[in-house]
Amino acid sequence: MNKRIMLLCIVTLMLAGCGSSGTAEPTEDIQHVKLTMGYRPDVQFTPMYVMDAMGFDLEQGLEVEFQHLPETEAVQLVGVGELPFAIVSGEQILLARAQGLPVVYVMAWWQDYPVAIAAPKALGLNGPADLAGHRIGIPGLFGASYIGYEALMKAAGVPTETIQLDSIGYTQVEALSQGLEDAVVIYATNEPIQLEKLGFPVDVFRVADYVHLTSNGLITNERMIREEPETVRKMVAAFLSGLQSTIDDPDQAYAIALDYVDGLREADQAVQQEILRTSIEFWTAEKPGYSEPSAWANMQNVLLDMGLLDQPLDLASAFSNDFLPGIDR
Repeated sequence: MNKRIMLLCIVTLMLAGCGSSGTAEPTEDIQHVKLTMGYRPDVQFTPMYVMDAMGFDLEQGLEVEFQHLPETEAVQLVGVGELPFAIVSGEQILLARAQGLPVVYVMAWWQDYPVAIAAPKALGLNGPADLAGHRIGIPGLFGASYIGYEALMKAAGVPTETIQLDSIGYTQVEALSQGLEDAVVIYATNEPIQLEKLGFPVDVFRVADYVHLTSNGLITNERMIREEPETVRKMVAAFLSGLQSTIDDPDQAYAIALDYVDGLREADQAVQQEILRTSIEFWTAEKPGYSEPSAWANMQNVLLDMGLLDQPLDLASAFSNDFLPGIDR
């Protein structure tokens, strides 16, 4: 049901109750909360759009407002209590907590790290080990792409000094298809689909096939958990409903996303729908929303190896599965 329709129904029921007895039971107040996502609207945020359009937040007594900010800014604002919720990648939680920001990851959305390395099939590479001696383009020495690259090289036993790593910005498709790089660091849900569409088949070596790392999920802060645990629980439930609905009916979900993402109607529909379908493979899980402690330990080890963390953290404080429905804790 459309959110506007649900709001109208709520108001209508309230008025009907007032007219019939004059002493209607008070309706639960709708709580307005903000949810911050990265950079700009995108088809890969479809579960949130479905949550909004289908009124799953209203069912929980919430009205969620979306905003878009860089991930590092979002985690800072949640950490200082200026925002209640954001979508953030796992490594950012550990880096923020190392700086004293009390952010907490309360729902795993992506079940595996989506970063990968793509190389032309014509190059004939059989795995990451064959990348030694080659040039690899990467958006930059920062963020999930860089962490995923380092994790994959370490897991595959490839010495990074054998690689010429070039910072190329977000030009991976052009750089690879034009032969400017031998391979590129990409998101497995995006660039390989674009390259295939160009008639440029690639081999994809996924981080997830070599090491399990915590990826994107819902975060809040320790104050929210301490003072407003029911709000956190409601936000998690609403998000999970939008996620499950997207998994169950990708076509309906994509149709909803068309109203939320500027330019999506004008984009290549086959490519965008394939991006959504491929993303769903990373979202599907036996226990939706559940954080695997081993994935957090692996992420911490990567950050320690990279020198991004000086010492191990208390991982039990960095994430929680306590707000998930039906989880045997």
